[in-house]
Amino acid sequence: MSMESLPDALLQYILSHISNARDVAACNCVSKRWKDATTYVRTLYFPRNSFDNPSSGEIPDNIVQRMVSNVVKLEELVVYSPFSPSGLASWLSLVGQSLTQLELRMDNLADNQASRESPSKLDCIGAAKNLVSLKLWGVLMINSPKWDVFQNLSTLEIIGARLEDPVLTVVLLACPYLKRLLLLGCEGVRSISIELPYLEECKLDFYGLGNCSLSLISPKIESLEVQGCSWIRVPETGHLKKLSISNSSGRVYMIDFGNLNVLEFLSMRGVQWCWDAICKMLKLASEVKHLFMKVEFTGDFEALQPFPEIDFVEFFNSHPKLQKFDIHGAMFAALCQRNSLKHVDPGFVIPCLEEAVITVRSPLNAEQKISTLESLLKYGKNLRTMVIKILQMKSCHTSADDFFDEICRLRYMNHEKVRIE
Repeated sequence: MSMESLPDALLQYILSHISNARDVAACNCVSKRWKDATTYVRTLYFPRNSFDNPSSGEIPDNIVQRMVSNVVKLEELVVYSPFSPSGLASWLSLVGQSLTQLELRMDNLADNQASRESPSKLDCIGAAKNLVSLKLWGVLMINSPKWDVFQNLSTLEIIGARLEDPVLTVVLLACPYLKRLLLLGCEGVRSISIELPYLEECKLDFYGLGNCSLSLISPKIESLEVQGCSWIRVPETGHLKKLSISNSSGRVYMIDFGNLNVLEFLSMRGVQWCWDAICKMLKLASEVKHLFMKVEFTGDFEALQPFPEIDFVEFFNSHPKLQKFDIHGAMFAALCQRNSLKHVDPGFVIPCLEEAVITVRSPLNAEQKISTLESLLKYGKNLRTMVIKILQMKSCHTSADDFFDEICRLRYMNHEKVRIE
C-alpha cells in the first residue's frame, strides 16, 4: 500500500510525527494532500545548519514564521538556527498559546548589543504563557526579563549562561511551580537563594572561582547536584535520595543539611574540602547505599592537608546499608592508617557491601593498603566485585613494583571477585 492510498486521518497521523523543518518542507512539496496533512505536525525543529544554503534570498526569520503559521496547533518549537528578537516575537505571537515546550539556542553570550535590545529575546519568551518546559542555550541574562508568572512551567533548563544574581532571582520568581531545574555552565553567580515548593530535581553547575553560596528550600527535593559552591544550605531534605556535591575550582567550606535518612546515593568530589564538612556529610549520610568519594585534600585554609586517620571498623559500622563504595586516593589512604585495623571485634562484618571500586595513586604505606583490601574481602560477606584502579602512580622506586606485585597476588588469590584496571 502506498502513502497516497492511505486515508486522510492516517496520513495526517503519520506526517504529524515529522519534526525536522527540512523534512516538513519537503513533504509540503509532494502534493496538496501532503501539504494539508503537515499542518497537523506537533513539533518543529530547526537545526543549527537549517539556513546554511538558502534556496532564495528570503530571511530565515520569515521562513520560520511561514512554517509556524501553517501549523494548526504547534506544541513544541526547537530553534538552534540564528534568529532575531523580532523574529521570535512574531513566531510566539502566532503559537504562544498552544506551545508547551520551547527550546532556543540564544547565541548572545558575547553580544553587548543584546543587552540593549527592547524587547529582548528573553522578554519575548513571556508570550508563551502555557509552557511546560523551557530550555535555553547560550543566553546573556544581564537584565531581568519582563515575564508574568508561568503557571504551567515544570521544567527550566539554562545551559551556558552569563547572568547576575538579581536577574536569576527574577527568573525563578516567575517559575514558582518548577519540578525540575537545571542551571549548567553558568557564570557570574555569587549567591543564589532558591525557594521552590514543588522542586524535585535540581542540578546546578557554576563556573568561576568556586566560591558561590547556595540556599535551597524545597521540601520535595529528591535529587540535587551542585558544582562550584563553597557554602551550601538545604534544610528540608526529607525526600532527598540522590546528592552530589563537587567543587573543581574552590573549597567546600560549609554544608548545612537536614535529615538525610532516605539518602541512597552520595557523591563528594573536589580538590579540597574542610574536614568539618567531610565529617558532617559522612555522619548525616549514615543510611547511604552508594558512596562516591573523590576529594583530594582537606585543610581549612590555603594549605592542602591529607585526610586524618579514619577508623575502618567505625566507618562501616556507621554506614551499615552501604552497598557500593567508590573510593579515590585520599579517603582510601585515610582508611589505611596503621591503627585502623588494630581492634576488630570478632563479630564484625560489613553486611551489605556488594561492590568496591578503589583508586590507588601511591605505593606509600603499601602494607597497610594491602591489609585494608584484604579486610574488605574478609569482612564483606556479600562482596561480589572489587575493582582496583592503579592511577598515575608516580614513583621510580622499586616499592611501586612491589606494591603492584602484591595487588596482582591479591587478585590471583581472589580472582572470582577482584579485577585490576
